This record gives sequence, structure tokens and C-alpha cells, in this order.
Amino acid sequence: MRYFLRLAYDGAGFHGWQTQPNACSVQQTIESALSTVLRRPTPIVGAGRTDTGVNARTMYAHFDTDSPIADPGRFLTGLNRLVGHGISLQRLIEVHPEAHARFDATERSYKYFVALEKSPFLRASSWYSPTALDVDAMNEAAALLPATSDFTSFAKLHSDARTNICDVRHALWTSYDNPFGVPGLVFTITADRFLRNMVRSVVGTLVDVGRGKISHRDFQTIIERRDRCAAGTSMPPQALFLWDVKYPYID
Repeated sequence: MRYFLRLAYDGAGFHGWQTQPNACSVQQTIESALSTVLRRPTPIVGAGRTDTGVNARTMYAHFDTDSPIADPGRFLTGLNRLVGHGISLQRLIEVHPEAHARFDATERSYKYFVALEKSPFLRASSWYSPTALDVDAMNEAAALLPATSDFTSFAKLHSDARTNICDVRHALWTSYDNPFGVPGLVFTITADRFLRNMVRSVVGTLVDVGRGKISHRDFQTIIERRDRCAAGTSMPPQALFLWDVKYPYID
């Protein structure tokens, strides 16, 4: 039997999604809980990999069992007791045996949150901009992204990606409301796939546009150069959320 888990996590307490030696990861924590509940080693495969400190409002992972899980609610309750406060396991979905959390995802969306006033209540989930940002200029530059295919300029150097080609379908800055009344912006980007560090470096370069440090034409040139050293800085991770993952067989 193959199941998908829908989950969310606060990335602050983890060294990213992927299991790694001598570090606490989201994947490792869930695998340990599953192995305890199912009483056998149970690896999982996630929809993607988030870096250290990056959050997920929605992530999916698949795992296999020898027999059906009779009581999904009780199963999730048991897992949630084991994974700690930083992870929420929200839904268990039975899927066909060949379903794959990573390869079957048709698109992924990320959001990056920016606070325009300093707030002690938002520092763990947003980035504070001490200077004003030109949102129209940032959106004019962001409009170039869906017309771009090669994102080498925004890819982490020396990564294991076989290609830097991505199909970006949406990229837009909008204002957002928060419960503390602090004015803010959110950048939403949707694509079929993302490269390591891609969203944070795209945001960092767009912020340079918003600050007037580079122009629309400069942003286009950075894309065309296919050189990570030409792009802006990688933004802090706590403001980045994997927001949604789409599959053709999950509502």
C-alpha cells in the first residue's frame, strides 16, 4: 500500500528537509516516527527539498506499508505526538502503488513575506525591509520570469541539478494583511519545479530592483548572463514558505 502524507512545518528547528548526518531534518524526524508506529523502517519521499530554516505550509511525502492503515485519524494522532511541535501531519491519502510525491507534482508555489515596518511579532516569519520598495518596478521585473526558461543565474552553485530549466507560471508581488496591522508585501511564485536557493535569490534580486539599485534592464541582463554571481543576495530563509503542491489525483 502506498500513502501520501500532507504536512506542514516550521523550518526554524530543522536543517532543511533532507536527511543528513549529524543534523535534525524534517524527513528524518518523520521517518523515525513512522518507523516507531509501523514497527519497521519506513523511508519517505518528499515533494521536494527545502533548505535550512525554510518553512512549508503544504508539503507532501509518500511511504509504503505492508497492509492498509485501518484508522487514519488515530494513525495521524500517534505520529503527531512523536514528531514534536515543529511538524503537523494533517492528512493521510491512499494512492495508487506507482504514485510519486516528487515526480507526479505538476506545480509548486512559494511565498516570501516582507514586513514594511519593524515588528517583534513577525521576525520569525518574514523579512523586515528598513527601506521603501518600489512594488511596481519589482512587478515589472518579475513579469520577465514566466518568459524565462533557464534559471542558472538564480541557482545554487555546484548543486546536483541535472538541468536549470524551469517553467515559471506566475510571479507577482502583492500587499498582505497580518493580525498585527503591520504593512507587508508577499511575493508568490509558481512553477513546475524549482532549483536549490532559486526563490531566495530571485527575491533578493527583485528587492535590488525595488530599492533602485538595479534597473529592469539590469534584471533582464542578469537572467541572460546565466551567472549566479551576477544576481542579488540570497534572502533570509525564515520568510520563505512552500505554500502549495499540486497533483492530478489530489483535490
